[in-house]
Amino acid sequence: MRLITTLAALSGALAVAAGAFGAHGAEGQAVEWLKTGGHYQLIHAVAALVALKMGERVSPWLFVGGGALFAGALYLMALGGPRWLGAITPLGGAALIAGWLCLAWTAAQRDQRTIDIE
Repeated sequence: MRLITTLAALSGALAVAAGAFGAHGAEGQAVEWLKTGGHYQLIHAVAALVALKMGERVSPWLFVGGGALFAGALYLMALGGPRWLGAITPLGGAALIAGWLCLAWTAAQRDQRTIDIE
């Protein structure tokens, strides 16, 4: 649990850094790639932490890993990487969707009192 929490926190930090670079240091299409990558990565870093709090064990990995693939490909393209990296983003997106479906499945299988995040 410590490892995924650490990775989720680092993912959130990277997302903020990418967004800041997109807002203040990038130009052209790179701005949009950084903005989109940062947005998705930050949302899923938080989702991973919430899922952990709910006791979920699979979806946090899908959220962090999918966020890394999705956003990472966009970040690399924004930094001048080849455009074929854009083909990786759907793999990351599929992992993010799988994380949400896994979380929904787990929530549906449990008694409501056991998944409160308060």
